[in-house]
Amino acid sequence: MATKNLSEYDLSSVPDGNEMKFGIVVSEWNYEITGALARGAVETLKKHGVQDDNILVKHVPGSFELTLGGQFFAEYTDVSAIILLGCVIQGETRHFDFICQGVAKGATDLNIKYNLPVIFGLLTTDNQQQAIDRSGGRLGNKGDEAAVTAIKMVALQNGFESEIAEE
Repeated sequence: MATKNLSEYDLSSVPDGNEMKFGIVVSEWNYEITGALARGAVETLKKHGVQDDNILVKHVPGSFELTLGGQFFAEYTDVSAIILLGCVIQGETRHFDFICQGVAKGATDLNIKYNLPVIFGLLTTDNQQQAIDRSGGRLGNKGDEAAVTAIKMVALQNGFESEIAEE
């Protein structure tokens, strides 16, 4: 059980996102949940200075397709980071395990292959209520957390690139 609100963070710890561009891939499956995650991510990016034109949102049919959507962003756009947002709710079969592991591995592979922050915003819950609680409910919104992580990772990467350029 999560013990912290996913939407609570130190505002001063988040860099200005004004010069950053983000691609957000949203799963259509469980859209009541994933749509709320996307709204949270977009609102948080804007709160930290990201311009509307620098927030690109694309939808994929399900969570398994998130990583290919992320790859399309990496290959066909000039985004600073990619946020993957989906929700998989445990069912009666092992399908849950395969989807969650596939998306986690896919996100990791994209980070490495493209040297680009790819943020894992996949809810992996036991039931619908847990998903609601983490998509704007009593535990905040994982979309907010994913957006903050994306901004911080872009700033980290930009910092490294600046240091190298100064040498």
